[in-house]
Amino acid sequence: MGANSSTAFGVEAGSPDAAEAGVTDLFAVLAYGEISAFYRLAEEAKLSPTLRGKVAVAKMAANEMDHFKTLERALSDRGVDVFDGMAPYVRALDAYHASTDPSTWLESMVKFYVGDGIAADFYTEIADALAPEVAEVVRDVLAETRHSEFVIDEVRTAVEQNRSERDRLTLWGRRLLGEAITQAQYVMAQRDELTDLVLSATGDLNGIATLFERMQDSHAERMRVLGLG
Repeated sequence: MGANSSTAFGVEAGSPDAAEAGVTDLFAVLAYGEISAFYRLAEEAKLSPTLRGKVAVAKMAANEMDHFKTLERALSDRGVDVFDGMAPYVRALDAYHASTDPSTWLESMVKFYVGDGIAADFYTEIADALAPEVAEVVRDVLAETRHSEFVIDEVRTAVEQNRSERDRLTLWGRRLLGEAITQAQYVMAQRDELTDLVLSATGDLNGIATLFERMQDSHAERMRVLGLG
């Protein structure tokens, strides 16, 4: 990937048009992440042993759909069809979810809180370097909701009562982090515009490495909150 490489939008990397294309890519990958989360949450609600859990996850799914609609509007305002925009990211994000498919209710909840938090950290850091109106959209769709408190209570209670469950979920959390970083790197490698946007937000390749280190620190804190630190 060179500075003069052609992009999918027919502009040169580093140009104002390339920056705009990067923002479009950012909205598109977020949109696919949100719609994927909606279907994932709806499916995994079946794993809940209680009605309370099913309702809590259904509310989370509703929030994800609202976020998707926000991004759909943002892309439409930029003259981009949401389905065309999302297409390049389907393979990478589907691969992430396939590799981190939870087998238990507790694994699902750790993924709700920790896995989605990893993605939020990555994209929120990028948003800090964007125009205010763009950053506002990104932060809005990545904001944690009060429903995450339900996840914290459920997981903490379970691991306090069962040391082997605690150890198993700790390993699960590490796996989520590794898979998320791998897929983030894959997505950037596939999309020049998105890579340029990340570089502009972090400064250089060393800045990207530092970003991943901060993501690991935030991940460790979320694991502690769940009683898995």
